Amino acid sequence: MTDDISVSADYSDRHTDRRAKAHRAWRSAESIKGLSDRLIGLGPFGLGLDGVLSWVPGVGPLYSVGAGALLVFNAISAGASLSTVARMIAYVLADTATDAVPFAGSVVDMLFPGHLMAAKALQKDIEARHGLPDEIAAERSQKKRGLFRRKAA
Repeated sequence: MTDDISVSADYSDRHTDRRAKAHRAWRSAESIKGLSDRLIGLGPFGLGLDGVLSWVPGVGPLYSVGAGALLVFNAISAGASLSTVARMIAYVLADTATDAVPFAGSVVDMLFPGHLMAAKALQKDIEARHGLPDEIAAERSQKKRGLFRRKAA
């Protein structure tokens, strides 16, 4: 009987640890997408470090690969599905490959939000498996309530 309780508690601890690790990855992805592609919002477009640094030879690809590698590392540590990780790698490779083309590549890199797309794919996978981080869920809940609240006449 005690062994059953011990096994159950062990499973619960591992599940909680995986969930916490996944939520840390979710928050990290949020930071990376903001830095890489959304420091300055321009309507549906945004500009971030990835687009700005693409104009600096050598630095743009280095940043792009580094930020992409961090996203993929977070995805693997969060236990994201293989298809999510593969899609993230494709987004990051496409984003990084544009840096190889002089001038036009920098323009495309400014417009193609590869890190944003990879981060959103990771966040969607985490949300499906573990739900939103508690503070994000509470924040979204507050926003929804504010949208549907009627004004007193």
